[in-house]
Amino acid sequence: MPYEYLDDIAISDVAFHAWSDSLEGLFADAADAVVNTMVEDLGTLGDRVHRPISLEAESVEMLLFQFLQEFIFYKDAEQELLRPGDVKISGKDEEYVLCCQARGEKMDPERHNLLVDVKAVTFHRFSVQAVPEGWQATVVLDT
Repeated sequence: MPYEYLDDIAISDVAFHAWSDSLEGLFADAADAVVNTMVEDLGTLGDRVHRPISLEAESVEMLLFQFLQEFIFYKDAEQELLRPGDVKISGKDEEYVLCCQARGEKMDPERHNLLVDVKAVTFHRFSVQAVPEGWQATVVLDT
């Protein structure tokens, strides 16, 4: 599990630190951390729904923020729990471009042990950094 939940950042919200040797890996791990906040076992999510995600942003921070919000949006709007697959990030004219194929299924309380209802990603302590080992991020979720 390339992320850990942090107890000392936010009292009533959920915070986590994610890391990876690649930017794409960091985005995938952070999205898994968001979804794992909502459902106890990511392994219970099937592969019945496919959602393409395409985003552009002026910074990696805003790109990650928007990316994580997509998983919350589909949970709220479509009652779908999704996981990221095949994340690709490139630069384009001072912008970052992300393409991803998210996969998952409709929420089913009979099969999915639902935990916390995540409302949004916050900017509180939000950060994305390149480090010698790759990339790391800190995220606080409004629950």
